[in-house]
Amino acid sequence: MTKPAPGPDQPPIPVRLVTFNTHHGVGDDRRHDLARLAKVLAAADADVICLQEVDSHFGDRSEDVDQAVLLSRALDMQLAWGPAIDEPRPGEAPRRQYGNALLSRLPILVSDVHRLPGGGEPRSALRTLVELDGGALWVTTTHLSTRSAAERAEQAVLLRDLFTEPMATGVVVGDLNAGPDAPELAPLRESFADAWALATERDDQARWRFWQREEGLTHPARAPHVRIDQVWVTPGIEVAGARVLDGGGASDHLPLAVDLLVPSGV
Repeated sequence: MTKPAPGPDQPPIPVRLVTFNTHHGVGDDRRHDLARLAKVLAAADADVICLQEVDSHFGDRSEDVDQAVLLSRALDMQLAWGPAIDEPRPGEAPRRQYGNALLSRLPILVSDVHRLPGGGEPRSALRTLVELDGGALWVTTTHLSTRSAAERAEQAVLLRDLFTEPMATGVVVGDLNAGPDAPELAPLRESFADAWALATERDDQARWRFWQREEGLTHPARAPHVRIDQVWVTPGIEVAGARVLDGGGASDHLPLAVDLLVPSGV
């Protein structure tokens, strides 16, 4: 039997995406434990995992390992790497890097890194194109500034402008260091919608805190009170569910999972 060609008449393509600020693998017990982090990520059973605050040969705080490569091997997923800090070290030592990573069960077709404006700690956006069965999805992973709302507004403009007309179907995800209704995120709201608000079903870790249930709070992990880890989607992408997952003590943030329904043939 011939498989139907991709197109608007075909059902949407399900994609489970997770975003997680990993705090360079150091949990709320102040221990670097990459195996613990890998276990949390594996339990999420995601097609695409977007990570922030990832170290690559950064130093003693993360045992000088390449976290992105080790996690991709542990989970048997493809890797795209987007450093924000990239510094040489003496001799033939690997470069000292820190930034964003994307792990994918699906083929990664394109990957590029974009420096974000602002001072202080360097910030970047990792833009990738992921191949779906009957479509494609642009995924941009980022971590915005903590310095000021004005800097985040400049960064939000760049994120919006990364999506040109041929990239009409995509998501922006990461630690935005601002709530989804913050004025500085207005440029994102021009082209994207907050996946948590769109989700047909929502669940988080509030549980007994009934006054905070279904608010999607992700930070700090032990007693979250802000929703700064977010997924934003372009028009046409449906959100079947959004859940704040148990982080297993692996970071000072909690991971956010969204079940997307991406239009076929785009």
